[in-house]
Amino acid sequence: MIFRRRTMFFMALATLSLSWLSSLNAQEGYTPVASLKTLELQDGDSIVFLGDSITHQCLYTQYVEDYFYTRFPHMRLKLHNAGVGGARAWDALQRFDADVAAYKPKYVTILLGMNDGTYRPFDQPTWETYRADMTELLGKLEGIGATPIPMTPTMFDSRADRMKPKNNRPEDSTALYNSVLTYYGTWLREVAGEKGYGFVDMWGPLNNITMEQRKTDPAFTLIKDAVHPGPDGQVVMAVAIVNDLGLSRSVSSIRLTQGKDKWNGHAAGGELSDIEATEQGVAFTFHGTSLPWVMPPEAQLGVELTKLGHRLSKESLEVHGLPAGKYTLSIDGEVVGTYSSDALARHIELQGNDKTPQYQQALKVALLNKKRNEGPVRGLRGEWGRFQGFARDRRNAEQNPDNAELQAKVQKLTEVMAGIEDRVAQHNAAAKEIEDQIFQENQPKAHRYVLQRAE
Repeated sequence: MIFRRRTMFFMALATLSLSWLSSLNAQEGYTPVASLKTLELQDGDSIVFLGDSITHQCLYTQYVEDYFYTRFPHMRLKLHNAGVGGARAWDALQRFDADVAAYKPKYVTILLGMNDGTYRPFDQPTWETYRADMTELLGKLEGIGATPIPMTPTMFDSRADRMKPKNNRPEDSTALYNSVLTYYGTWLREVAGEKGYGFVDMWGPLNNITMEQRKTDPAFTLIKDAVHPGPDGQVVMAVAIVNDLGLSRSVSSIRLTQGKDKWNGHAAGGELSDIEATEQGVAFTFHGTSLPWVMPPEAQLGVELTKLGHRLSKESLEVHGLPAGKYTLSIDGEVVGTYSSDALARHIELQGNDKTPQYQQALKVALLNKKRNEGPVRGLRGEWGRFQGFARDRRNAEQNPDNAELQAKVQKLTEVMAGIEDRVAQHNAAAKEIEDQIFQENQPKAHRYVLQRAE
């Protein structure tokens, strides 16, 4: 009996080994590729943000644009929002040539899937449609020489959905839809890894922060309507993009040390000059190469929840050799804070100090870009929203050629859509005018720092 069992075991092992070898043979010639490590950017490169209504909100895209405007002020990137409310992967294919390819993108982020899953428990035919359309979309991006950056669908907040005063959604849909989006996002991650694309996890950070905050506030949500993150949630999304795409995390660091005869200094992220001892402290000039990443006022909770400043926008000042005591720091003659000599020796961080001239400069950039997004960019997205409705009706008319009412509707919409190219060009021109102002405002300046013993 024991011999027979051993024989069966070794036969099973041999079968498994043959199966494994067969698998290797089937993969013969397979060469894995490395995933995108970081964005390799130079002046004039184009980035397109393709997506649905969450992109159409012009928030996470706006905040990422703010990052590029302040972190790379001497690099003129072309940044284009290609989001349309209600879009699925199929809809993105219909406007691909004019709303994506026309901008000659080097990189294209893709945030689709929230609508593709149709807000119900997992359904195989629905999934197959999404996978086929998304696969075609990724192929078209490769075909124009762009690097796709798939992003997981964002979080569906089932608790926020249940808290709505009027909620007609079936309980199964509310309870299960967030897991459907997880499935879609996991597939995207596998595709991105196999193809060597970029990849951004939007789902994880939104869920993780929400779960953490609900330990003390059960009603906490970043997504009041369960689908569309507000400004704070969109900061979480912007941070996920900067994190997952390996972009620069620090603005500047300055380190001063008092020597025997003079102060010595070292700096990263700018030029340090004119260091001099004063009767009660030290003074120096610093000309940074970038500005801090500053959000508009309505998004400050998102800044705190993500620790955005410390993690992705640090401006540090470290001073060794000051006599014990408290010191007032002024920049260009304006007092920005008082710090102990011990704190200065450890280092202080200035990126979140709204009294500094560099913070105020970056805030002006953010507010200009907010104006750009709420004006011409929103107008542009409205044009493509109308086109999306037209494309869907046109498909219905093609599938129902005997429906006279539908045919007449499409004919009327065809007339309405006439001239869309000119309207798109007008919105783009208006957006560029504001962007020109941004690139006048975002150029870093030299500032004079003075540390003086506090009275």
